[in-house]
Amino acid sequence: MGDLSRVFVDTSKLVFQLHGVDAGERVVLRRKLRRSQVLGYFGELAPVAVGLEACAGSHHLARELVGLGHAPKLVAPQYVKAYLKRGKNDGRDAEAGCEAMSRPTMRAVPVKTAEQQAGLMLVGVRDRRVRERTRISNEIRGHAAEFGLIAPKGLDKIEPLLERIAAEGAAPGLAQELFAGLGRDYARLQGEIAALDRRLAQWSRAEPMSRQLACIPSVGPVGSALLTLKTPDPAGFRSGRDFAAWLGLTPKDHSTAGKTRLGGITKQGDKMLRRVMVSGAMALLQHVRRGAKPPWPWIIPLLDKPPRVAAVAVANRVARIAWRMMLDQQPYRPTAQAN
Repeated sequence: MGDLSRVFVDTSKLVFQLHGVDAGERVVLRRKLRRSQVLGYFGELAPVAVGLEACAGSHHLARELVGLGHAPKLVAPQYVKAYLKRGKNDGRDAEAGCEAMSRPTMRAVPVKTAEQQAGLMLVGVRDRRVRERTRISNEIRGHAAEFGLIAPKGLDKIEPLLERIAAEGAAPGLAQELFAGLGRDYARLQGEIAALDRRLAQWSRAEPMSRQLACIPSVGPVGSALLTLKTPDPAGFRSGRDFAAWLGLTPKDHSTAGKTRLGGITKQGDKMLRRVMVSGAMALLQHVRRGAKPPWPWIIPLLDKPPRVAAVAVANRVARIAWRMMLDQQPYRPTAQAN
């Protein structure tokens, strides 16, 4: 085997496929390894650039490779797919990844620390509990409607609805038992979410940058934590506009032949972070429409636009402000302009 210039590892649950080239771009390594053999194999190699797809388990493997002296580079799977010539198998996937990681303009995903992964786990567990609560609340409302019991919108109306179902006796005994079980599930989720919210707020206060980001209007503990955890390297973006585009908060470009055609937002990037940013912007706009003082003068013209269009515009601008704060490691300044 010649001197390796770079290696790409196509990961799976049990078998890893390696593809390596030398400085002359000649293929010098094609090899399959069991998961248990990977670290031992790289432990015997001289330091080399190692590419990985940014997927489940890749950050842990990247941290282990750093400990062995290698230079891991995480590449988004959609960028690797563009270099897949024909067909699909582990060998071709590794070859495509090796080609993708060599491109000078290829973006790399920053390797997250174990502590950052723990923070992301906290946010992910909370998000799943919230989705479960939404599902159960909709289930309660739907079943109650079949017995003529309708409740207004809002999570705070679920418990009174369950009390009405138990008190009025409009549902048969079997339905009463099932409603009681759904009520217990709903109460359990409420308690778990409240505990996770307290833990998330504690984590956000303990992280200096997250604490500063929470000062931005429309960015709460969840948004500040996600911004901190999902953007460990803000210097990887040339500007706040690039950061907003990475979040999928910019129009999709269909321009050609000198004609500009812009569509809806791209919805690229991290779905959870984008949803939290837009939800916070909608809440801020709702407060302003009810008479609250706007935090920035440029919000006032947006009040005449459709609510979701205005919310995306606010989220875009807030993302740019957050990027500047993370890049400069500076506190929030209400009079500062986003780039």
